[in-house]
Amino acid sequence: MSEDVVNEIIYRHYFESGDFNGIPVYKLQKALGLSLPELKELTRELIANENADCVFGNVHPNAHIKAYSEITISQQLEWLDQLEFSEHFCLYPSKKFLSERVDKTSYTDRPYECQLALGAGQLDYRVFDISVLEYYRNDPRYYYQTDFINGQISIHDEFYESESMPEHDQILLQSFGFAFDDDFNRAVAVFIRYLSDLSPEHQKIWKAKEISGAYKLHPDYYRNSLLGDWGTRISLFDAFLQEIKVINEMAEIMGKKQLFKSDYYEQKPDEFGFLLRPTLREFNNFVLLLDKMMSDNINKEFFAGDIDLEKDEVRSDGKIVVTQRGTIALLDDWVKRFFRPVDPEPIEDMLSSFRKVRKLRQKPAHKIDENVFDQKYFKDQRQIMLDAYDAIRTIRLILANHPRVKASPPQIGKHLKEGKIWDI
Repeated sequence: MSEDVVNEIIYRHYFESGDFNGIPVYKLQKALGLSLPELKELTRELIANENADCVFGNVHPNAHIKAYSEITISQQLEWLDQLEFSEHFCLYPSKKFLSERVDKTSYTDRPYECQLALGAGQLDYRVFDISVLEYYRNDPRYYYQTDFINGQISIHDEFYESESMPEHDQILLQSFGFAFDDDFNRAVAVFIRYLSDLSPEHQKIWKAKEISGAYKLHPDYYRNSLLGDWGTRISLFDAFLQEIKVINEMAEIMGKKQLFKSDYYEQKPDEFGFLLRPTLREFNNFVLLLDKMMSDNINKEFFAGDIDLEKDEVRSDGKIVVTQRGTIALLDDWVKRFFRPVDPEPIEDMLSSFRKVRKLRQKPAHKIDENVFDQKYFKDQRQIMLDAYDAIRTIRLILANHPRVKASPPQIGKHLKEGKIWDI
């Protein structure tokens, strides 16, 4: 049997399948009229001559898609000898074979579909400058959701098949995640399968933002997407919101008003996450949002009856006026009145974090250099968010000591209780 004939059958099936599928062994066997032992030997020759790849179910449960492309010839031949050669295997044209046959010019506007046509694995991923997400986050016509481990982008129903929005912009990105290099620089990661489903216009948008380097998938994105695992931890931002929710539940158990006016749990602000662009403006906007979720969000009614909500101040003309006390001052007074730990440092750190966020917010809102671009803002934001989370968690631990909360504690998720939080 001529290898050229077999190569043509495999090649034709790959493109006629409509989804770059491999040809099942049983179908090839039927087309060639060979026995399984004969087909196994032919497969060995095809692999050794770099004309075909064999996809085994031990790599990915669905052998009908080529999940990964970087499986060596020696590894394929080893598996061919070790595994039972059955009809569940699929054969694909090799990268080398495709590079000599595929007309790349026909994919000029579809760079990621081109990569699949040239033999890339559907679960091979590419990494992108994180600012690529701004396009979708800032456009209200898109549903943009991410917990900074996983994410998804889709068009809102009202704009789907709407004449007010070009069809090429009505896209769906089924899944994206994040990746890191050795210095923990963040990037967006997307599997080629999902990139290839984008319209040509959006494939080019992402291609323009593609970056190179040794980036590894976020550990839990890898588990969620490739292993079907729920993951080992939750994101820093989700943990922050869950802490506020639990704190409010504790306050109600204590017979008091909620400590925070909103837990933002059901409607998390899109901007509440890691910066998409390291500029002073983005950093300042995040700090403003964070302060609204912390100091501005404190409910003064929680303290009613326990401490004074107002204070007397003497004006320069000698008259006494009554003023409202700030939320951080109220929190400071209340905690120190009702909670006296052996080590006061965690409380001081908690209050310091609230004050730091407030101070950063109070800096001039508009400066000439507000749009300065500096990678340090990624690190600055991460640190301030870590401190803010520790502050909120400390409040939860304080309220957990209240007798009523001890007697009837709210349900706390395992990840939160054990502090299994991703800080990347």
